[in-house]
Amino acid sequence: MSPTRSTTPSPRVPARVAFVGGGPGDPGLLTVRATELLAGADAVVIDQVAREDLALRHARPDVEIVDAGHGDHGERLTQASRAKLVVRAAKAHPGGLVVRLMDGDPTVFNGFAEEAQALVKAGISFEVVPGVSSITAVPAYAGIPLTSTSSTAVHVVVAGGATPDVAGGVAPSTTVVVLGPPDRAADALLALALAGRDPATPVAVTERGTSTEQRTLVTTLAEAPATMAAGSFPVLAVVGETVAMRETLSWFETKPLFGWTVLVPRTKEQSASMTARLEHHGATADVVPTISVEPPRTPQQLERAVKGMVTGRYEWVGFTSVNAVRAIREKFDEFGLDARSFAGLRVAAVGGVTADALREWGINPDLVPTDEQSAHGLLEAWPPFDPDLDPINRVFLPRADIATDTLVAGLQENGWEVDDVTAYRTVRAAPPPQPVRDAIKGGAFDAVLFTSSSTVRNLVGIAGKPHPGTIVACIGPATAKTAEEHGLRVDVLAPEPSAVALVDALADHGRSLALAAAEAGEDVVRPSQRRPGSRKRAT
Repeated sequence: MSPTRSTTPSPRVPARVAFVGGGPGDPGLLTVRATELLAGADAVVIDQVAREDLALRHARPDVEIVDAGHGDHGERLTQASRAKLVVRAAKAHPGGLVVRLMDGDPTVFNGFAEEAQALVKAGISFEVVPGVSSITAVPAYAGIPLTSTSSTAVHVVVAGGATPDVAGGVAPSTTVVVLGPPDRAADALLALALAGRDPATPVAVTERGTSTEQRTLVTTLAEAPATMAAGSFPVLAVVGETVAMRETLSWFETKPLFGWTVLVPRTKEQSASMTARLEHHGATADVVPTISVEPPRTPQQLERAVKGMVTGRYEWVGFTSVNAVRAIREKFDEFGLDARSFAGLRVAAVGGVTADALREWGINPDLVPTDEQSAHGLLEAWPPFDPDLDPINRVFLPRADIATDTLVAGLQENGWEVDDVTAYRTVRAAPPPQPVRDAIKGGAFDAVLFTSSSTVRNLVGIAGKPHPGTIVACIGPATAKTAEEHGLRVDVLAPEPSAVALVDALADHGRSLALAAAEAGEDVVRPSQRRPGSRKRAT
């Protein structure tokens, strides 16, 4: 008798859930393990809308974002409803991975216990990735240590509906950390004073901690409740003697561009290095594309040149932009080719950013100018044709339709035959939304960074001239000349033509402005705050 074969389908195993701490706000505080899990997630469950950008920065394009903060009608979900939603998300992705992204650390004031218990009840496995808690991070970003030789204990108060427990924070040697909405936090501080804490104890109140919009106010326990009453953002208050150390230890809010909003007229793909460098100096980048990159109208010449790369027509291929690298790579993909087809070719790149784009493709360029990173600098570094050393005298230059003839003419003078081929077209981008145009002309931006003459012409063409109070920074003399021709005052000129050098030069200018204000005994204000009617606030 043959054995009976079961026809019952195998059970679908729910997804594994990872409770991941997202940190207090600064995306740079996300842990390595957190980024790994986000990259592999099938779904990310968030309860703060602001966390969607953080998730999408590291997750796959097809990841599902599940809002556990609000219901279908905009109502705030209860903790029990959130727990059910996490269980439902795990069951909806059998065998996969669901990341439950939480502010700060999952196990600190986040409802982790309730959600984890719901998973256990449903038989769903989970793991926990601790995160940086706002309790420690925000004071650190405000330049305030929580402990010292004289402050040896920390008492945390969450200002909520119940009577705050402040009894453990009365001793002078205890640092008290209060979190919550400003009105509730003010009540907690008032309760602390009534419990016997010295009214003269220093208090630092920080809103939007660890972000470039962070603001910290130092006051006393007696004055803090009234000061906080008008606030509208959640705050973290530190009470204790270590608050006095902020005067010398403040490192974040004293960055040279802290709180600045800088206009970057480039595409998001081109502006990544500038955005990261601006954040390093404390600024927020607002990217406004001024050009759109499109394929050539007639691709036949480019296709012939790409095939010539494979058949041995060229000795050199010269890349003068990341867009050129991208255009050739797309053609290679279209023809079923890869980086191995560059074997035998010598490759030149105009600068470090273009060279990095080639290396990402698996191609290490043979020539990158070390001094001026421009067409002129590339020409200076390019060796002349030598019939005894070079078996082929032809160069392929895939470039934009508006590229200048400087490089082509110079190479021809040095004995090379040049195929100057349009690999992509640059057209003026559509105008940004009206509020952005108003901000540009009205002086809401503290600075604007111009990386080429075309960015000057196109920005003015699609959005108008930046306000006279906006700091104008240019990557080189040619760009500065174009800016001046359009009636702009150039305040900053990069010492070398690179995006990082341009941002660093702007930071140096910011330091100079702060130093001049300090020497004059004035508050440090951003350029956008110097407009008539704008509110001055110390940074």
